[in-house]
Amino acid sequence: MSKLPTLFVSHGSPMLSLQAGATGAAWERLGRELPPPSAVVVVSAHWSQAAPALTGAERPETIHDFYGFADALYDLNYPAPGAPQLAQELAGGLAAAGYAARVDARRGLDHGAWVPLRFMYPAADLPVLQLSINARADANWHYGLGAALAPLLKDDTLLLASGSLTHNLYEFRPGTGHLPVPEYVNVFQAWMYQHLIGHDLDALLDYRRRAPQAARAHPSDEHLLPLFVALGAAGAGAPVVRELDVVTEHILAMDIYRFERGEPRH
Repeated sequence: MSKLPTLFVSHGSPMLSLQAGATGAAWERLGRELPPPSAVVVVSAHWSQAAPALTGAERPETIHDFYGFADALYDLNYPAPGAPQLAQELAGGLAAAGYAARVDARRGLDHGAWVPLRFMYPAADLPVLQLSINARADANWHYGLGAALAPLLKDDTLLLASGSLTHNLYEFRPGTGHLPVPEYVNVFQAWMYQHLIGHDLDALLDYRRRAPQAARAHPSDEHLLPLFVALGAAGAGAPVVRELDVVTEHILAMDIYRFERGEPRH
């Protein structure tokens, strides 16, 4: 079989669990269209560690890592099995590549993981583990982490990187779909698209200096860093498809990118 692609999804507000709209429909479509994976490795913006960590629980809990939302959100669970053996294998491979990885047997799945997974794989029957980011490291470090991960992933393992293409919570306006989208969101969104499909890796890894309105689109890096893990795991020059480009909550660009991983290994 061909390798599964790597994916970057913008997970948006936790309220998407209840009112997913076009984003949820795109997640559902991807879940139907992709061959069923043997396991899903999620890189979420909501778990940051100084060195890579992987969840190793047999049954990872559903973490409700948000406050002040509707009560119904806290009743949602995603009871997928974990993948402790795979976590150990990936930790060993990353350590051999120079990333001092460890396995956390207690950590569960945060909403960056379970919100999109509820729509992609609603049966919650696929093994899932999370891989942390390092919010203090740059895009280049995360691209390297993805590149180190690439040879460790089986062809039928799905890497799901979860963050947000734009993420300025100072301007977050929940439930305000009627407001015009600020120009900087569209400008940054267009720049990322042009450089991703153009395979301009140098510019992408230096996006903080080169992309227009980068600091306003991302006052901090953590929600864009998962994209670079997905990009690194796919490899330089991997075919790129943008699966969605809507904007919600006034300023959240909900782009989904699919990076093809190339020919299967023999």
